[in-house]
Amino acid sequence: MTLKERTGREVENDSVAAASEGQSHLTMDRQGHSAEGKEEGHGDRSQHAGHSVAMFRDRFWLTLAMSVPVIWFSEMFQMLLGYGAPSFPGSDLVAPLLGTVIFVYGGSPFLKGGLSEARQRRPGMMLLIALAITVAFGASAATELGVLELDFWWELAALIVIMLLGHWQEMKAIGQASGALDALAELLPDDADRVTGDGVERVPISSLVEGDIVLVRPGARVPADGDVIEGSAAVDESMLTGESRPVTKDVGDRVVAGTVATDSSIRVRVAAVGENTALAGIRRLVAEAQESRSRAQALADRAAAFLFYVAAGSAVITYIAWTVLGEPRDAIERTVTVLVIACPHALGLAIPLVISISTALSARNGILVKDRLALEGMRSVDVVLFDKTGTLTAARHAVTGVAAVDGDESRLLTLAGAVESDSEHPLARAIVLSAKQSGDLPMATAFRSMTGRGVEANVNGARLAIGGPSLVRERSVEIPEQLRSSIDEWERRGAAVLYVLDGSAVLGALALEDEVRPESSAAVDELHRLGVKVAMITGDARQVAQAVAQDLDIDEYFAEVLPEDKDATVAGLQGRGHKVAMVGDGVNDAPALARADVGIAIGAGTDVAIESAGVVLASDDPRAVVGVIRLSKASYRKMVQNLVWATGYNTFAIPLAAGVFAWAGITLAPALGAVLMSVSTIVVALNAQLLRRLDLEITGGERSPS
Repeated sequence: MTLKERTGREVENDSVAAASEGQSHLTMDRQGHSAEGKEEGHGDRSQHAGHSVAMFRDRFWLTLAMSVPVIWFSEMFQMLLGYGAPSFPGSDLVAPLLGTVIFVYGGSPFLKGGLSEARQRRPGMMLLIALAITVAFGASAATELGVLELDFWWELAALIVIMLLGHWQEMKAIGQASGALDALAELLPDDADRVTGDGVERVPISSLVEGDIVLVRPGARVPADGDVIEGSAAVDESMLTGESRPVTKDVGDRVVAGTVATDSSIRVRVAAVGENTALAGIRRLVAEAQESRSRAQALADRAAAFLFYVAAGSAVITYIAWTVLGEPRDAIERTVTVLVIACPHALGLAIPLVISISTALSARNGILVKDRLALEGMRSVDVVLFDKTGTLTAARHAVTGVAAVDGDESRLLTLAGAVESDSEHPLARAIVLSAKQSGDLPMATAFRSMTGRGVEANVNGARLAIGGPSLVRERSVEIPEQLRSSIDEWERRGAAVLYVLDGSAVLGALALEDEVRPESSAAVDELHRLGVKVAMITGDARQVAQAVAQDLDIDEYFAEVLPEDKDATVAGLQGRGHKVAMVGDGVNDAPALARADVGIAIGAGTDVAIESAGVVLASDDPRAVVGVIRLSKASYRKMVQNLVWATGYNTFAIPLAAGVFAWAGITLAPALGAVLMSVSTIVVALNAQLLRRLDLEITGGERSPS
């Protein structure tokens, strides 16, 4: 499935991949309310107590349906709106009966979560919600029995509906790179061709042991780490090393599990299997890096605990104060009012709604937010570290230079394209593609591949050959002086240089380089305008990295970097005080993506990179990184605005509900307090909707939401 399909059809499932324990925020408890994976009930280690996205969604809709009649039959709403609910035998029991069902059914996730927090002595949002709905239910039940005069059935229903909506919306937007390890395993083939004395047999890779000999056919993946004992092939290692062009592997060379033999068959003696392979080492790095991310939640946990203590403390003070004043009935009613009003309806939606809207907005713009912490953190990133191959470049070679001895560069390119037309090598495909842009290619016959040296064919009556320096040395050919300056410049840039030979005469030379994406320069320029430093990391040679860095005006580059060094490079930048966003697309990028403060995977990359990142770009346009920064900053502004409004409401409402200004004749009736609380929630919701006005296009002006 392509990333575009994943974004279109699986955005909800991917964005709610199972959240690890401890990934909590102001409205997310640590007691098991974790997001669900791609299917409910997979038994992910981070799912606890059966609390899943589907569960919160279903309970929200059913509770909402039951809340409508509760609110419709509310005497307060009838009085405010001037209508009369129908009267029939038992109509006075509609609110109590449905309210009780809502409390038990809709409120059970919060009651369980609150009980768990209380047992662990780690109070947070769930305990606060549980306290508020329990008090509202108890007060309403006491009113039905004539003990109190506080009808909170409608408030109980509204509170539970809003909290269910908040949790559902937040959990849809939460993501975690929990599928990275499975995606790594998928790089390996299920079976291998093991060579025996009787021939070749198809066996599961789990049955391979050190010393086995396996046959790797053209286009197949190497099943285990080992050494080539027969044959020669161009092996695509870009998924592991970042090297942009296939590497020729001859007898005695090491090949790594998961890499691909592109053009020829080789026989490999297995040297490492299972946990001893290089792929398994990367797997461990990913696991370690992901483990280190969960510690960032301590502050959010403390904030949730603070909210509980404020509410509980205000209630206790209210009860004691009014009891001392000799008003025990007022003490009970005001304490109940404080506890119900203190439950932060608006605060419960302040962050989840922004997350939900920003996630939907990003998906429409080709940005899949898998981890809300990644989106939140992007606003403060000061270094964006791009992988070169497949990210800043297209991960495919293009002809970037042609030099002909006779000066006819178009004719030379056409001849080269004809010779390479029957070859499947990636460099050959680049030459043919470039040659066809100049016109039709002449017919080539008697094509022959010379392993490790090049190819040759008959074109227009001449036997032409194309190859690298090894072919030139083999034929003892002298390079014409008129080509020397061009070749020297190409080699300084790290380009692959191929020569076109007619017998023992050199007709010209071609330069091939990993093609730089045309959008990369605009992305770097825009990041610089935002005050963000741009760095590049690659497994390619230093001269290749230097050439790309100079072309794009990149601030710092790291070349010839192995997979484990990519992870260390990110850690090194962080050690220098930088907040790092890593952008990559390969298996070798996965540990670095997981280690970075924000991991961004290019959608054209592998599932491993996608699963290891917190943000995935559906396109391969690096300019989308700028859109992520814009979205992060705008989302953060909305979160702050909503939190300020919601907190300001509680700061105002709790003292009034407690009767602090009763001496001046200023009091807050329970019904009026509940209405104001609902108005606060509406304000927060409308403010979050303004985020939809954000323009994420790099070429368009950003319309900052007010």
